[in-house]
Amino acid sequence: MAISGLQECDDNIWWRLQRGSGPVIATAIHDGHGLRDEVRAAMALCDGDRLREEDPHTGHAAAGVTNHVIAARSRFEVDLNRETDEAVYRTPDQSWGMDVWHAEPSADLVARSLALHTAFYKMMADTLDQMAAQHDRFILFDIHSYNHRRDGPDAAATPQEDAPDVNIGTFSMPRTYWAPVLEPIIESMRDFDFNGRKLDVRENIAFQGRGALTRFVHERYPRQGCAIAIEFKKFFMDEWTGVPDTAALAAMRDLISHSAAAAQAALQ
Repeated sequence: MAISGLQECDDNIWWRLQRGSGPVIATAIHDGHGLRDEVRAAMALCDGDRLREEDPHTGHAAAGVTNHVIAARSRFEVDLNRETDEAVYRTPDQSWGMDVWHAEPSADLVARSLALHTAFYKMMADTLDQMAAQHDRFILFDIHSYNHRRDGPDAAATPQEDAPDVNIGTFSMPRTYWAPVLEPIIESMRDFDFNGRKLDVRENIAFQGRGALTRFVHERYPRQGCAIAIEFKKFFMDEWTGVPDTAALAAMRDLISHSAAAAQAALQ
């Protein structure tokens, strides 16, 4: 199937980093679809199945913040939001029941994938260390997306009560300490005019924000860095074809930019 995206996939790029002013940074670490050659040759999954479990177009939203990091490699090469021992999916129970590989990947292939994981967290440490040196406190928006039509393109969607438009994950966050910052951000998302409607934004419903990146921030920068997992339901695209709603994508980017402004105001 054809992959619909905002830019051509370049298998040679690891991630895109932009630095600028301000105490807010956005990441889209599951946006990537690229694979290095040896991984592509070893992989049993077709592009469409892979895309369905990736977070396409979240990088477009993250780019609404001056500081941002957008991953270019697929989570099926290495999952940057899992700890090292689970970052390369080896068994179907780690990958939504799917058989990722033609055969068990070699130890050398896995090691080269994990080297990318190590390099990513070194880059994030360097980047966030700089922000921590410049700002008393900073905010990281960890932007993802999630499926709500898993039973098929024509099957019923997950009920709204279980699948908010935006799920805010705060599992690893010192919630009480960060409440004066977090709660105005959530309210700013609820108040935002999203193409003529207000979004259903709730906390820890579909996901709790248990990923490695938010834990990394809270452990490395206690009481200085606040990482918020933001999961968009894939209402902005057809999750079975990958085709996006361009108007919804533009509004997502504006929402993240609006929320980053609210975050900066709350920090002040």
